[in-house]
Amino acid sequence: MSEKTPYTYAQAGVSIDAGNALVRAIAPLARATRRPGADSDLGGFGAFFDPKAAGYNDPLLVSSTDGVGTKIKLAIDANGHDTIGIDLVAMCVNDLVVQGAEPLFFLDYFATGKLDTGVAARVVAGIAEGCRLAGCALIGGETAEMPGLYGDGDYDLAGFTVGAVERGQQLTGEGVASGDVILGLSSSGVHSNGYSLVRRLVTDFKVDLTAPAPFDSSRTAGEALLAPTRIYVKQLLPTVRSGKIKALAHITGGGITENMPRVLPKGTRAVFDTASWDLPPLFRWLRDLGSIEGAELVRTFNCGIGMAIVVAEENVDAVTAALTEAGESVHRIGRIEPAEGDVRGCRVTSAAGNWGYADAWDASHDA
Repeated sequence: MSEKTPYTYAQAGVSIDAGNALVRAIAPLARATRRPGADSDLGGFGAFFDPKAAGYNDPLLVSSTDGVGTKIKLAIDANGHDTIGIDLVAMCVNDLVVQGAEPLFFLDYFATGKLDTGVAARVVAGIAEGCRLAGCALIGGETAEMPGLYGDGDYDLAGFTVGAVERGQQLTGEGVASGDVILGLSSSGVHSNGYSLVRRLVTDFKVDLTAPAPFDSSRTAGEALLAPTRIYVKQLLPTVRSGKIKALAHITGGGITENMPRVLPKGTRAVFDTASWDLPPLFRWLRDLGSIEGAELVRTFNCGIGMAIVVAEENVDAVTAALTEAGESVHRIGRIEPAEGDVRGCRVTSAAGNWGYADAWDASHDA
């Protein structure tokens, strides 16, 4: 009878020791995000959160889940793993605050073919930083090592968050009416959408991610394209709770034209005028590199506006002052008008020559 070599999980490509080492490395990062209502350590089968300890009397829970998309591939190519976790948190928590909710806790999912604890720790450190910026607790997560499913060095991320808003204080957009004003908060760059097009441009035009950016010599092209998504939670919540904001739209996939109708009541249309804010140099560069038409640009990218805010005319000055004091760049970018029929719509208009286009153009979307 011949002897057989004993099989092990590590031999199959999964290292339990590496997973345990990662948990030990990230435990202090998670502890640093503790907040009232969440004080458990990592390592259990689940984590508790106490809304009463967080100061809520009759809360509605709001949940959101998202990923980072193919921006992760750019981060891998540029060895830029330190801020991709901030993107993950931002994509989830910004979707909570638009409903008036405060993010309470966050969980992450990190999947890879072979666990590199150094890379994973850098990613999770970014997730913890994102949680700190949003004021929510990193209370758990999952690391999955799946050899054969991912290529060498590849990984993927998913995030899940839960927030709360006192009953009756949630933002639903029902109070939005014709004559209201749309304010915009500046983005930090491309944020986390449109990267399949970005990566295609980088590949086709052989952009050197390590060279100075053509539009900003103070940083590399890779650093500019990987600038993390802004987290707007702490800046917005006080003004949301003051009752002066009617609706918020997080400008993500689908750009300006397809995100805005999601927060409007039927029979209204958001109208944006591109003459009211400058197209940032990064987006001008992408536009010129790919000869991207205006209508395509505003339905793919945020074009410099990461969050849109609907307020009554009489509250414009107060909201602008509060958000400016909180460190935001605020622009008056549009208005609400009546829409024909039972629709929620959006229209972006551009005068000839504005944003560098030779001809005037419109981009519209009705939902």
